[in-house]
Amino acid sequence: MSERPIALVTGGGTGIGAACCRRLAEDGFRVGVHYRSSAEKALKLVAELPEGFGVQADLSNPEEVEALIKQVKSEAGGIDVLVNNAGYNVNAPILTMKLDDYDAVAALTRGTWYLTKLVLRRFMFRKGTGRIVNISSVVGHTGNAGQTPYTMAKAGLDAFTKSLSAELAGREILVNSVSPGFIDTEMTAELPEDIQKAILTQVPQGRMGTAAEVADVVSFLATRGSYVNGSVIHVNGGMYGG
Repeated sequence: MSERPIALVTGGGTGIGAACCRRLAEDGFRVGVHYRSSAEKALKLVAELPEGFGVQADLSNPEEVEALIKQVKSEAGGIDVLVNNAGYNVNAPILTMKLDDYDAVAALTRGTWYLTKLVLRRFMFRKGTGRIVNISSVVGHTGNAGQTPYTMAKAGLDAFTKSLSAELAGREILVNSVSPGFIDTEMTAELPEDIQKAILTQVPQGRMGTAAEVADVVSFLATRGSYVNGSVIHVNGGMYGG
């Protein structure tokens, strides 16, 4: 087995997840790049990382989450840092949104909870050390029209962070959230230009953030920040301060 510590990043093939993978690799981690369907991008990224490896799973399926953990154990032996980045969103007013849409968002939230539970068992086995970084969103604090399930899920992720950190603090397992604002990713690039301009009027710095700027904060929490626990760190150019 490699002597590098192991980091697992869910939704690691694109956007903020990919930036986190690259930064953690620079920090000396052997990075597991989780993906559900973006295999081509994820495996291309894996090839760029020192000793990187890919793991495919639908996190909404408990059996696939269990298989993911077994694969990581076989590939790398354990996990030192878990970055819960995978997310799913449906844009529609609540009156036209289908229950299946809500269920899809909620199922991924459940998968994040279950994956974290299984990873924690590995942390305990390794004498109770580890870091968990949850990627939430500014909209979990401000709300956003047309995204009721997503905003519920992201607000819940920050609450999860606070509760879990209190449970685990005595074991030196640190749990924190990083809450990005308007970040330049594939997803935001698809927004019409007029909507992008309207959003930027809410950002005092007057620009979108970069995925690398979010990854910088994840890096700090994964490698330093030894007295930062149960915190939600906002990365949004002044859009929201908590």
